[in-house]
Amino acid sequence: MKPAPISIQLYSVREEAARDFPGTLKKIADIGYAGVEFAGFHGMKPAEVKKIVDKLGLKVSSSHMAMPTAENAKELIETAKTLGFTDIVAGLAPDDFATLEKTQASIATFKKAAAALKGTGFRLGAHNHWWEFDKKFDGKYPHDLLMAAVPELTAELDTYWIATGGADPAEVVKRVGKRAPLLHIKDGPCNKNEAMTAVGKGKVRWDLVLEAAVPTVEWLIVELDRCDTDMMEAVADSYRFLVKSGYGRGRK
Repeated sequence: MKPAPISIQLYSVREEAARDFPGTLKKIADIGYAGVEFAGFHGMKPAEVKKIVDKLGLKVSSSHMAMPTAENAKELIETAKTLGFTDIVAGLAPDDFATLEKTQASIATFKKAAAALKGTGFRLGAHNHWWEFDKKFDGKYPHDLLMAAVPELTAELDTYWIATGGADPAEVVKRVGKRAPLLHIKDGPCNKNEAMTAVGKGKVRWDLVLEAAVPTVEWLIVELDRCDTDMMEAVADSYRFLVKSGYGRGRK
């Protein structure tokens, strides 16, 4: 078994990054992370950010970006080319999957978005929250319907939100398989109204999730939306847990 490289969704450290983005990237690299996933550049241009991550020895695993359209696809692709990643990730809001009719409309949105990237060499990934897994229509989760209807779509499975929605994240990871090259890794009480914890200090059964994931996953991406503890400390603890587990690896 070859451990998967560990990235971090920089939304986790957004407050510190807003004060000092280059300094925050250095702290992430010093912890040992192999990669970063962006959700904005804090006023910097992609080319400027690329110089920093290259100097620090970081790879760019992916980025959360606007939903691709015929109008913005060129700009999204140019940003991805500059930073050197192929996975463009987008998601939708809770109300977009509230009913079967709204889920079908959301599927249409993703179909158009995937079509905007067709033939470009870049992949569109759907990032989930709990609202794609807290209900079923005709025995299927909204996420299942989306993946079945848009075969060119990949999934950035947020394993914590899957569990919070009420589904089994290990089972979902197995079912989606190679179509989930990116996994979001977070932990906590599996209650959407409560703060998260460092990975390994919550309720998620990481032995089962990671055993299911590592045969096919390309990146394990730590994301902590909010914590009651110091965020940078939680980010470091999460990295150390994944390395110690044997399923994740960093730069060091």
